[in-house]
Amino acid sequence: MRLLALVLAGTFGLSALAQEPPDSSKPAPDGANTRIQVEVNRVNILFTVTDKKGRFITDLTKGDFQVLENKLPQSIMEFAAESDLPLRLAVLIDTSNSIRDRFRFIQEAAIEFITSVMRPNVDKALVVSFDSSAELVSDLDGDPEKLAGLVRELRPGGGTALFDAIYFACRNKLSWEQPRHKFRRAMIILSDGDDNQSQKSREQALEMAQKADVVIYTISTNITRVETDGDKILRYLAGETGGQAFFPFKVEDLSQSFENIANELRHQYNIYYRPEQMKTDGSYQTIAVRVKDRKDLVVRARKGYYAPRAQ
Repeated sequence: MRLLALVLAGTFGLSALAQEPPDSSKPAPDGANTRIQVEVNRVNILFTVTDKKGRFITDLTKGDFQVLENKLPQSIMEFAAESDLPLRLAVLIDTSNSIRDRFRFIQEAAIEFITSVMRPNVDKALVVSFDSSAELVSDLDGDPEKLAGLVRELRPGGGTALFDAIYFACRNKLSWEQPRHKFRRAMIILSDGDDNQSQKSREQALEMAQKADVVIYTISTNITRVETDGDKILRYLAGETGGQAFFPFKVEDLSQSFENIANELRHQYNIYYRPEQMKTDGSYQTIAVRVKDRKDLVVRARKGYYAPRAQ
């Protein structure tokens, strides 16, 4: 039985047939009523598969995979090998006092990522800086050089509102790019991971990223070789959304990392399934994707989704 529910336009990971898709040129302001009527009966998972050496495996078929929701096997409805989807990226740059001595590194890393990963007029990126609050430096734009110029103008100062920045970028920007399945959404966070100013919690930020179907990649500014609490947060955010955490020591170390991110974003599989027990209570549902009889392969995918909430 198909379930019809009124849910937020940004509901994560659910294939929704909207009656009136939101206009991506008009982001929803905080507090706006963004509900639309949608059909909710499928969950989609975009993911990558590599071998133990990190090489992408791109020749697998539907029958090679098993999907579990809350540890229960699910029937795969649709399967596709996706490549070269247009990217919709959010680059979050820490401009707080805590990273002042590494700010030049952050700027150079952000510029390197934007210019090396983006395909002009195909991919789009937005830039958000955050210190005591989050600030939109540039809305989604397809011109890498323009974005790089804006990053060069940033200056550090203030506290750190990392979680607010994640929440804002996902809710107000990335979740409004429609239709969902036509874009690959990712967030690049350059920070020490130490949040001391956010009104939103870590879990609220993560939930919004999951609802917006955003994969998070993090780049730590820590060069001590000793893992900090901030590093743990960065690793957690990346792991929960199917991304990766990087701990470089100089900008030159980032080239291979950025190449890996770009390749990963453009080489993925897409699975749709209908949950055997579809819930509409807003609860978190765990997901696991496995390659049958291939323990030598590594699947990188988000670890769950939030069910819609019936109104």
